[in-house]
Amino acid sequence: MNMENKKQVMLSGIQPTGIFTLGNYIGAIKNWEKVQQEYKCLYFIANLHSLTVKNDPKIIKQLTLDSVALLLACGIDIKKSIVFIQSHVPRHAELSWVLACHTQFGELSRMTQFKDKSSKNADNINAGLFCYPVLMAADILLYQANYVPIGADQKQHLEITRDIANRFNKLYGDIFEIPNPYIQKKGARIMSLQDPTSKMSKSDNNPNCYISILDTKDVIIKKFKRAVTDSDTNIIYSDDKPGISNLMTIYSVISGKSIKETEQEFAGKGYGYFKTAIGELVACHLKPIQDKYEKLLEDKKYLQEVCLNGAEQASKIASKTLNKVYKSLGILTKNF
Repeated sequence: MNMENKKQVMLSGIQPTGIFTLGNYIGAIKNWEKVQQEYKCLYFIANLHSLTVKNDPKIIKQLTLDSVALLLACGIDIKKSIVFIQSHVPRHAELSWVLACHTQFGELSRMTQFKDKSSKNADNINAGLFCYPVLMAADILLYQANYVPIGADQKQHLEITRDIANRFNKLYGDIFEIPNPYIQKKGARIMSLQDPTSKMSKSDNNPNCYISILDTKDVIIKKFKRAVTDSDTNIIYSDDKPGISNLMTIYSVISGKSIKETEQEFAGKGYGYFKTAIGELVACHLKPIQDKYEKLLEDKKYLQEVCLNGAEQASKIASKTLNKVYKSLGILTKNF
């Protein structure tokens, strides 16, 4: 891969715990296609992170491959970016242990996501869930990432990554690049169609809460028609109208029109008309992605080659970083 050394590094990961939602696509993946023109990008499937909850091994294996195919279908270009599976680069787990030894128990116990997930999964509060932010820090620091695309709800994870990196650098020299958040302002946080106060999530038990990017046209339109709005009928963006404002954000991002233009386009037309229009728009936008995804899944050999080549490229970068880390700590490598 020919990447200019001048380009800054951007790293993004996504868990293979289900087919991407429209929220995943708008909030992250749709933007990934664009940033690979400007940055040296690495995109990985975070299958080690998925171990914090109980999954069917056969399903998680297939979802991992599905996720690779979806990234490519959504516009990630392997000639410009590195695409790989986290477990194919053992350096992630190795660096995670080193960083765990430089992370305080109190720091991890204060993580909001740990508290939230623990309350929802009281029967499986495992150490992996507790140490999740350390593995995430390893993912980022291993590749000397300058930027990490994150949602507003992930700021805390990047903050602890920066704290760990600064602490390590202070003790052992400038080993790690200090990563910065890359937050997409427009449409960065897409909310549930049934509860516009909560983020759209593929783990939601109610399928009407989210749009899967593989949903059929009929399903997409039905879900939008069922979307929660309010008793008003005016299509106006307002904090007092979270339901319709969420739908307007989706329409704005997919159409490329501003919120103001969206308000003008649908002035006086009512919610029913608007919901049908947004369903049609989203279905039309996702159709080429769905078609490309199906073709990619039919070529398993090609997907395997993508994963192996990506892992090889990622491993070269990761090994260079880990060797610097081990050398700074006095840990002997094979070439001592």
